[in-house]
Amino acid sequence: MPKVDRPREKLEKYGPGKLSSSELLAILLRTGSKGVNVVELSNGILKKFGNGKLASATVEELKDVHGLGAAKACEIVACFELGRRMLKDKPAALLLSPEQVANELKDIRNHKKEHFVIFYLDSRNNEVQREIISVGTLNASIVHPREVFELAIQHSAAHVIVAHNHPSGDPEPSDEDKILTDRLVEAGKILGIELLDHIIITSNTHYSFKEKGLI
Repeated sequence: MPKVDRPREKLEKYGPGKLSSSELLAILLRTGSKGVNVVELSNGILKKFGNGKLASATVEELKDVHGLGAAKACEIVACFELGRRMLKDKPAALLLSPEQVANELKDIRNHKKEHFVIFYLDSRNNEVQREIISVGTLNASIVHPREVFELAIQHSAAHVIVAHNHPSGDPEPSDEDKILTDRLVEAGKILGIELLDHIIITSNTHYSFKEKGLI
């Protein structure tokens, strides 16, 4: 793999926020297996489990992935267990206003590609989990309602807030943004999981569908 594309070098140069989930996992695994480099192995793991299910996967489940042995499976399980312990006493963010949500999105403000983020909330609007479920192109991210609400059900969320960045710097929603928001509202009504807001973030401002009366 060219040095410029190696996950470890990218992390040193740009920081962890600039790496994809598969690249972060590749750093943890360090090496691939016969005929499969470490990034390809990571992609295979994420394809099988997804970001949500991987955190709770067992050693035996991970060992079913071709090219993933007991040692690497144990490393993944240990990593997530350590993370849970470190975050156990972290106070949950209370998200009530678009400004509070925007403050939680500082890490994606200046990304050159659209990142689609979901905040899963309990009945009191405390953040249960935050997930980046899609990284798109310069001006589009591809998201389906089932991706949003599948994880909402897994996290036993009562409400969700969705958000994404506009690399162009223009916070105004596109027609596709409006259509997606309407679909998410309708899907949420069916499932009993309310979509509270859709926030579009840029480097210096934000747009709230709720504030504009579009939700």
